[in-house]
Amino acid sequence: MSTRWFLERSEAERAAYATYFARLAAAGQDIDGEARFVDAMAERGSRILDGGCGTGRVAAALAVRGHDVLGADADGTLIDAGREQYPGLPLVHRDLLDLRAEDGPFDLAVLAGNVMVFLEAGTEAGVLRALDGVVVPGGRVVLGFATDRDYTVAALDRDASALGWLPEHRFATWQMAPWGDDADWAVTVFRRPG
Repeated sequence: MSTRWFLERSEAERAAYATYFARLAAAGQDIDGEARFVDAMAERGSRILDGGCGTGRVAAALAVRGHDVLGADADGTLIDAGREQYPGLPLVHRDLLDLRAEDGPFDLAVLAGNVMVFLEAGTEAGVLRALDGVVVPGGRVVLGFATDRDYTVAALDRDASALGWLPEHRFATWQMAPWGDDADWAVTVFRRPG
């Protein structure tokens, strides 16, 4: 694969990342901020896609909160680790470009941990199109990523606008700090028309 994730991370680094959040949780760190953010805007029992889920950390936290979740990630190492860390959590080893109609429909999709900036360069709009095909009309797509990478907030806005997605919110953190052009992180909420 030629995604930025695989190009920038060795196999050893990816294996270490597979236990990163488990280590943080064991040390008493809060690892559920993204899930709380998404849960606050979702009806109880919503069908939610955790796209680029890694080990399924966000999906697991949303499942505990009563949602019907699916995690999908192109990194089989992370998916295998997630199946060990969260037995029974539905996780699939799949590139987001290959999302299938039968995977959904989803009321909401979340791509939390820099997913958009770790995709293969030039495929970002294609991933948004794939999401557009599995999120229900009127459903939301939530994306969070660092603003210092090749794929920018302006590019995201352009690609989302081409799909007719409606911007609802943008924050500088998952804790809803106000957005400003100097923010080093962007959390953006779009709604599919419908």
